[in-house]
Amino acid sequence: MNPPLLLPPRLHEGDTIGFVNPSGAIHEDEPYERAHAAIQALGLRTREAPNLRARYGHMAGTPQQRADDLHAMFSDPGIAGILAVTGGSGANRVLPLLDMPLIARHPKVLGGFSDLTALVTAVHRATGLVTFHAPLARSDWNPFSTGHFRAVAMAGEAPLLRNPEGLLPRPLLGGVARGPLLGGNLAVLTSLAGTPHFPDLTGAILFLEDVNEYIYRVDRMLTTLALGGHLARVAGVVLGGFTNCKPSEGSFGTLTLDEVFTDHFGALGVPVLRNAAFGHIAPKWTLPLGVRAELDADAGTLRLLEPAVV
Repeated sequence: MNPPLLLPPRLHEGDTIGFVNPSGAIHEDEPYERAHAAIQALGLRTREAPNLRARYGHMAGTPQQRADDLHAMFSDPGIAGILAVTGGSGANRVLPLLDMPLIARHPKVLGGFSDLTALVTAVHRATGLVTFHAPLARSDWNPFSTGHFRAVAMAGEAPLLRNPEGLLPRPLLGGVARGPLLGGNLAVLTSLAGTPHFPDLTGAILFLEDVNEYIYRVDRMLTTLALGGHLARVAGVVLGGFTNCKPSEGSFGTLTLDEVFTDHFGALGVPVLRNAAFGHIAPKWTLPLGVRAELDADAGTLRLLEPAVV
């Protein structure tokens, strides 16, 4: 049984955001400088976790260092919210070390995307805390992305999410559906299948994105989710950017991405929206995990039905 929904306190101007790196290491100073400048431009203060700049192979410190940073940021009363600076890989190695009761006792805005799908999904699954598929601290905080983050995580609004001009949404299957928002990066989400951290997708609006995956791999991952019975449970699907997802070299007669999506979702009889504004693209919606939303595939919109913060 899923725990009851736990809403974090909203962020206010002047609050302090804790920076963590649960995934990949960053080897240069510039991304950190850019992250501090971007978040401070939102009217928020910033503080680095103790092990933020650590390195263990390609990862930002050992799993224990990264877990310790998360515990420190959640338990510190001076930290109002937590953002990952970057993605990469390795967040799933942190999951067995997390003190989920500690996190539940100190609910805070926790955001990131890409490899952070592992962290925000696992925390939500274990505690009920609404976590956020949101820009990374080093992301491009353009006016579109900034406005959506402010509305959802700071103002406590339940906005209607539309694509910016020039990014056309496309309904693969029309219709309207309601359900809790769950999902993230397809590759990372699929890697959680068969573990206690995988979300219960019953009645959910499933949102997915990915980057740098061959089309046959996208097909294989969706097949894995279908074989596990997960896709048959969803109420609707929202597909964001599948950036640089193309045929493998030397492939012949490969399916297109739309054909792969139609194969896997078409028989479900649920609304499916393609080309929504999230993922490894510049304009990003902020999507709160666990919050109920309404997908209107024909209109190309996603409406939150309740606030994600208190």
